[in-house]
Amino acid sequence: MFSRLLATLSSALGTPQALRELRWMQAAIDSRASQLSLADMVARRLQHEPLQYILGTQPFGPLNLLVRPPVLIPRPETEHWATVLAESLSPTAQKPISLLDLGTGSGCIPLLLCHLWPPGSVKAHAVDISPHALTLAQDNAALCGIPSQLDGSKKPQNTFTVFNSDFLAEDFPSPALRANSPFDVITSNPPYIPWKEYIELPPSVLDYEDRRALLAGSSGLDFYHAIARLVSHKNLLAPSAIVALEVGHNQACAVETIMRDTGCFRCTEIWTDPWGKQRTIIARK
Repeated sequence: MFSRLLATLSSALGTPQALRELRWMQAAIDSRASQLSLADMVARRLQHEPLQYILGTQPFGPLNLLVRPPVLIPRPETEHWATVLAESLSPTAQKPISLLDLGTGSGCIPLLLCHLWPPGSVKAHAVDISPHALTLAQDNAALCGIPSQLDGSKKPQNTFTVFNSDFLAEDFPSPALRANSPFDVITSNPPYIPWKEYIELPPSVLDYEDRRALLAGSSGLDFYHAIARLVSHKNLLAPSAIVALEVGHNQACAVETIMRDTGCFRCTEIWTDPWGKQRTIIARK
């Protein structure tokens, strides 16, 4: 059976990748993390369904997050810069910070930060327009043991709260979210793929992951302009705030300029990912 499935999957993925994926599938079955048979998993994979959706989880730093279609699957490059961001800041329970994540998806960025920073050092707030994303983010928070609010105990806790909101809307942020501002950290992995690149994405992305989490108009820069307007006019930033934005291919310089032109920041920098791509814009107030 295994040999036959390996041959079938190898025809689509090549033998090395097929062997790796079959081992991950079998491990999920052996650990009872999946009720599917190996044959069922392979059949779905042959339809270009992402392996993460089939397995139901995706590692993200030390976390193992739930993933479900159509919510965007967390990527390694996002994990990398979120980890570097966590290492570059040192919030404490004595000096906690407030964080806002725009377009949170699975909740991967703020949940990783909540996990890496000391208990009681951060109150994370996550915004998304997708009900699927918000439900998944809450499920992941529960899985990670991060409550939505303090439980009244004396034990220090980080918290994670979600808001169903469109940060492109004129009335953003809502009164409930504004009550938690100003924010010391704003993070976002917004949609940044321009249309001409979007239509060339592989079927595993086009047919399964939410278009709204990927596509960003003709230039790919629409959401960065929106974030620039937010930080310029909505009084969201604390006096020494930092904004961290993931960017797409060849967008770093343009996004850095967009953030500089707000006049809100004393300095900006570009972080490179482990694969040599300019991946993250950091703007410091």
